[in-house]
Amino acid sequence: MFSKFLPDEQIDQIFDLKPEKLKELGIKGIITDLDNTLVAWDVKDATPDVITWFKSMEENDIKVTIISNNNQERVTVFSEPLGTPFVFSAKKPLSRAFKTVAKQMDLKKEEILVVGDQLLTDVLGGNIAGFYTVLVVPVVQTDGKITRINRLIERRILKRMPNKDNRKREE
Repeated sequence: MFSKFLPDEQIDQIFDLKPEKLKELGIKGIITDLDNTLVAWDVKDATPDVITWFKSMEENDIKVTIISNNNQERVTVFSEPLGTPFVFSAKKPLSRAFKTVAKQMDLKKEEILVVGDQLLTDVLGGNIAGFYTVLVVPVVQTDGKITRINRLIERRILKRMPNKDNRKREE
């Protein structure tokens, strides 16, 4: 039951996703969360490091799309200057937004990686949709109201998991 909450991999920051390694894995597309994955939840614009990361992905023909449960204004203001596609009010963990983005990318499931900072939205949604999932350590340790509730639930899930090493277990 808990396997849907487990990521395939865990990393410290989004910048640990390097184009060379992704290509070796056959990854041609990334679906990424926004808040506390790319930048702190209360930071409006992309940082220079995030801009460089997006350019690096583009230069290596790796498609990146942002999907966020946040509102249209928040996601648009962040994404448009980067020139990256985005989905706002995605209703993660429901798989619809993930599957829509995969279709827009015109890639197979095994060619797409989903990365985010939350088990209950990003990892669960990516796993339900059938993608390789990566959990990233949140950029900051503070969260918006709804995310604070999710973090409480996440901690309970992690406590109940017999194997807490963040790798998917065999079902």
